[in-house]
Amino acid sequence: MSYTATHSNGDTYRGRDSYSRRNGDGHYHHRTDRMGGLGANLHSIDWNAVQQVASQWNFYKPQLQRSESEIAEWLQKHHITIYGERVPQPMLEFSDLVAPDAIHQGFHDAAFTAPTPIQSIAWPILLNSRDIVGVARTGSGKTLAFMIPAALHIMAQPPLHPGDGPIVLVLAPTRELAMQIEMESKKALARIPSLLSTCIYGGTPKGPQLHALRAGVHICIATPGRLIDMLEMRATNLLRVTYLVLDEADRMLDMGFEDQVRKICSQIRTDRQTLMFSATWPVEIRNLAATFQRDFIRVHVGSEELTANKDVRQHVMLVEPMYKEQKLVEVLQQVGPRRVLVFVKTKRTADALYSRLKHALRRTVLVIHGDKEQSSRDYVLQRFRSDETAIMVATDVAARGLDIKDLDVVVNVDLPTGIEDYVHRIGMLGRSKALLVCLLLWRVRVWGVRATPAYTTDK
Repeated sequence: MSYTATHSNGDTYRGRDSYSRRNGDGHYHHRTDRMGGLGANLHSIDWNAVQQVASQWNFYKPQLQRSESEIAEWLQKHHITIYGERVPQPMLEFSDLVAPDAIHQGFHDAAFTAPTPIQSIAWPILLNSRDIVGVARTGSGKTLAFMIPAALHIMAQPPLHPGDGPIVLVLAPTRELAMQIEMESKKALARIPSLLSTCIYGGTPKGPQLHALRAGVHICIATPGRLIDMLEMRATNLLRVTYLVLDEADRMLDMGFEDQVRKICSQIRTDRQTLMFSATWPVEIRNLAATFQRDFIRVHVGSEELTANKDVRQHVMLVEPMYKEQKLVEVLQQVGPRRVLVFVKTKRTADALYSRLKHALRRTVLVIHGDKEQSSRDYVLQRFRSDETAIMVATDVAARGLDIKDLDVVVNVDLPTGIEDYVHRIGMLGRSKALLVCLLLWRVRVWGVRATPAYTTDK
């Protein structure tokens, strides 16, 4: 079905946008947006002039009702806290989910035995057509937590017609995360080939993405900047979107995408269902939820306190600046043939360390940062995941949103700007004998604390 939308005429914004970025003190500070006037050609939509398709809501069909004591015990076991009213019972088994056989067969194909905690909680909430804020770490299974209800939502809606945009929109802060969501979704929904999806992100030619959008898709997974490009090029529209997902919302704010997200949301009908997933729950995310969501249920999976894995050994070394690279080589030689991720702040440092380590070590050494072509980034990630003795040097921005788990060693050549990122790096270490090493300069300030030789101990 084609639409005729009347846009309100107004002054076209030109110049540079601004955004808030979180510094090491945990607060967001006003900065200038490097993407300039992205979205300046997107005008507000007069929804009174848009012929909206009637959407179907509420697909929740409760099965087994469990006792309150059983539910309370399960919530306590998985450290789950829920805030909200009229919260349906979690689905503890796949049999609790009323869905087509193709979806259940997808669980079987993937050798899944039971829903993860975030899936158990999110499915009944979303099938009740409620908004949700899910506070959970990377690797918790949140992709299927929102994508399985998304598939059921799509199946209940009127079919797409030529000129229609997607029904489900998933926004992600990085292209790697967007690609990861698409890969996991296609695997889980492989037995439903009629559900069409595409992944839209920068760093690659626009032609294939334009073609996919114009052909029509049910699901669009996108980074904000490239999606706005496509909207300005009239490759698609968001008038049919009734299911919106903001994944890693805290990262989107941290990377300066708030203005872009707001512009995108202005193109989507207000009676949509909105889902937000985040690793943290700062005041900026609370404000975003209050703006975009209605009567939402907030779910915390894991402790609400920001804590690091106590099983990970953290070793801090204080070194003179001129000996930092040498010390890194020594550390890598000492840990031996294990998979290692090395964090640095800048692309220049990443390239320099890559060259140094290639010559100093007889190991597979890889590097990833924002200046690398997408094909190169894909190859590096695939190689790193498949080689159990590889070393990868990465900038913090390039590693954001990557689902890299069960690492043996993480080395902080440069510390992150905030404690949240530090804990996130520890979260990548999944083995009992995992090690995190920090190479600090002799006198530096670490989140307001001056480091001294007294910190040169194992922790």
